[in-house]
Order: sequence, then structure tokens, then C-alpha cells
Amino acid sequence: MTSRLNSQMQPAGTGEMFPDFPPRDDMQNTLHLHKPSHIAALTAHFGNVDSTLVFSEIPVNWRVSQQRDQRIPDLLIVFPDLLIAFNVNADVAIAQNGYAIVDQGKPPDFVLEVASTTTGRNDYTAKRIDYQEFGIPEYWRFDPTGGRRHDAPLAGDVLIAGVYRPVEIIQTDETHLWGHSQVLNLDLCWEDGALRWWDPAARRYLPTYEETLEARIAAEARANAAEARVRELEAEQERRRNS
Repeated sequence: MTSRLNSQMQPAGTGEMFPDFPPRDDMQNTLHLHKPSHIAALTAHFGNVDSTLVFSEIPVNWRVSQQRDQRIPDLLIVFPDLLIAFNVNADVAIAQNGYAIVDQGKPPDFVLEVASTTTGRNDYTAKRIDYQEFGIPEYWRFDPTGGRRHDAPLAGDVLIAGVYRPVEIIQTDETHLWGHSQVLNLDLCWEDGALRWWDPAARRYLPTYEETLEARIAAEARANAAEARVRELEAEQERRRNS
């Protein structure tokens, strides 16, 4: 899927920046988002890096200022583990060190939370309400433990008339579940505790880092074998000419 920045919506930004926040103190994002290289795979899949954001743990608020918004009196800033936004100004988000809905002219299109021991319950209770109030079209949750930290191994919500409604999750067996994201036009899959992304149009998974590396090594091996075979044929031809 690709997207283009709407020429009528090119926010210049306020010039303010979100402050730096301390990093999270667990390894869930490293294990389930960064190490498999899902962010890089999603970025490559969607393209248009100037108008598409695929970020992890970026602060999100109505505006850069941390003043409480009257519409959400108990909320300051949220930090989705994964955020995807189309038709936005990526340069503004980078310059502001975060995602200000007022400056981008829209909320993010998709957010996902990976369950951890410290924030798991908050993800499917308070944070679900927060993302609904922000108007984020889809909110997904992934629990590698199979539902011990979240209320389910895999769950998604789609915003309908301002209210989140559950996405249908299909379980094919004890170790495989999946649901379709209309916003991304991808299937999110829970596969034996691993998060995968299935492209139904191309009928393939978005590759992980290990799969990309294995494919590169295999391609190099094939190229080397083909080159060696050419050299063998050339040597054989040379022998015949000299015999």
C-alpha cells in the first residue's frame, strides 16, 4: 500500500518539541518489533517515507504542549509501541520529537501495543479508552504469552461512530490466530507467540530480518554457483580447443 501527502494538508508545525522521555524498562518491543525488523519491513511495504510514519514509542498528544486537553481531562501523553500514520508530514513529527494531532491535522491511523508484565492490563483497559478518545481508527494488541498479560493473545478494535468495536479474530489452531486490518490491508497474525504480518494481496508474509538475511545468503550462493559453473564450462571449452 502506498499513500501521498494531501496537498491541502501540509502542517508546518509549531516549532515546539516533545521532551525526551526515559526508555521503557522491558524488552518486549526489542524482542517482538525491533529484533524481527517489523518496523523496517512495514516501512518498505508502505513506502512514501515523507508522508507515512512507521514509528515505535513515539509520544502522541493533541498538541506538543503537555497542558491537559479539556476533551480528555485525565490524559497527558500516550506512547504506542507501534504507530502507523498515512498522509502526514513525517518531517514535522521528526522535528517535534513526537506526534501532535493538531499539527498533523489527524490522529494516527493505526497503533499497536505489545503486552508487558507492567503495562499489560492498562493496554486493554485505560489505554483502549485513550486511543478511542484520540479518534485512532484501529487499535491492536499482541500478547506473546497467549493472553496471560492481555485479555487475549491477539485483539483489534476498529472505530465505528466514535466507539471501538472488536475485530473478528480467527483461530486456525492452538498456535495460530489472525485478524484483518482494514486500515493497513494486512493480516496481523499470532503464530506460536510470534507477531507476523501477512499481505493478502501478495499472498506472503512481510519478511523478518532473519528471512531477509537467509534470502540474501541463498541468492549469493546461487549467484556464486552459477558463476562457478560458467567458469567450469569455459575451462572445458578451452581444453577441447587445445586437445
